Amino acid sequence: MKSVLRTSLAAVAATLLIGTATAFTTPSDVTTASAAHPAKAGIVKLGTAVNLPSGVWTDTPLEVTLPRAGTYALDADVRGRLAGTPALNTYISARLWNVNSGAEVPQSERLVYQIIDLNAGSATAGGNQTAPISELIRVGGPTTIRLQARRIDAVGAASIAQIYSDNSGYTSLRYERVGF
Repeated sequence: MKSVLRTSLAAVAATLLIGTATAFTTPSDVTTASAAHPAKAGIVKLGTAVNLPSGVWTDTPLEVTLPRAGTYALDADVRGRLAGTPALNTYISARLWNVNSGAEVPQSERLVYQIIDLNAGSATAGGNQTAPISELIRVGGPTTIRLQARRIDAVGAASIAQIYSDNSGYTSLRYERVGF
């Protein structure tokens, strides 16, 4: 009988201790204890067309924030749309821009799309194409990366020059932490 009583008393004491510990846990303690690490990867898609003036780098609203220090793989799919009346030589370039440092992600510039039609005429030339950008970047803390683009009119002028995104092809920007 004594051993049953001791076991029962031990069970009651354990229950009281657990209940007391739970009662003193505050919501901030729970949040701190279960806080997750920042995301290791992410992707965003451009939700609008961005018109490009001639000759200037233009910020798009497409950006990601690398959440902490480390080495990241950056991948973008950039859809460019161009049209114009010949004689025409016009193109779109895009690059990744480190907002925090105010500088291009080194060697991230890509030719997205170009139209060369030097035969003067009235028929409009145009189309669209998607180009990839893939780079590695090492950052010392949270860093915002933005997609920029520009249009260059070497001959004539484009009547439409855009970074484009819709159900037929999205412009997107992705990151993945690959190292410390």
